[in-house]
Amino acid sequence: MFGYVNIYKPELKVKDYYKYKAYYCGLCKTLKERYRPLGQMTLSYDMTFLILLLTSLYESETKLEQYRCIVHPLQKHATLQNEFTNYVADMNIVLTYYHLLDDWQDDKSVAGLAGAKILKRYYRNICKQYPRQCNAIKQGIEQLSECERNNELNIDMVSRCFGELMAELFDYKQDHWGEKLRKIGFYLGKFIYIMDAYDDLEKDKKNHRYNPLILLSKEKDFEEKCKGMLTSMLAECTSEFEMLPCLMDVDIIRNILYEGVWSRYKTIQKEKMHKEGIRE
Repeated sequence: MFGYVNIYKPELKVKDYYKYKAYYCGLCKTLKERYRPLGQMTLSYDMTFLILLLTSLYESETKLEQYRCIVHPLQKHATLQNEFTNYVADMNIVLTYYHLLDDWQDDKSVAGLAGAKILKRYYRNICKQYPRQCNAIKQGIEQLSECERNNELNIDMVSRCFGELMAELFDYKQDHWGEKLRKIGFYLGKFIYIMDAYDDLEKDKKNHRYNPLILLSKEKDFEEKCKGMLTSMLAECTSEFEMLPCLMDVDIIRNILYEGVWSRYKTIQKEKMHKEGIRE
């Protein structure tokens, strides 16, 4: 995943920060238990958010443990795990599997091919349990690859592929909350894709790589349009979230949706101002 859906630590209460870390470490522990050290390498902040959201909505029974790991060998730290931790860990593996395959197909990355071969057995087992989600991921990745092959520069069309993929992952139970969860996943997925394209734009230009924002970047009001798109996606996302009956960990979720998701964007703006010699 991308790592854009993260907390904004300065505005988070200390107790909430440590609880968020416990969810994050719980996902890390689950990935290791189910998929060995390679599973841990797929750990992401984006998917930790999905655990928080589903746990808050369904108020799932969550297990708290103290755990010592390689990253924290001297002192035990808290981990929180529940049914959604397992589900998200599985989805993380499927997303990583396709990402590694994409690396092999696009760049002939030997590491990508090797990683995909290792994950293939796990991927097949997950597909048996979650055929709907796995099919959505496969279709979404294939559609994105087709957009790249066709040099599609309509950012709304391209980002929609990833949004629809995320919508399926967020709609875990397909119950009466499914429509709102799908919309949250859809708009958050579009935000992530647009943010990633914006983040990689200069690097992709330099390396002559595909980026759906390249044509738009030539326009004078490019920055305003990009911020407008990102703001619009989050406005739709937060609007749907606020209609859910979430009480548990709601301060953490709001911190992520209203502040944390903008962290990388603000960093990019500061870097640009520094290059241009503009003081804040």
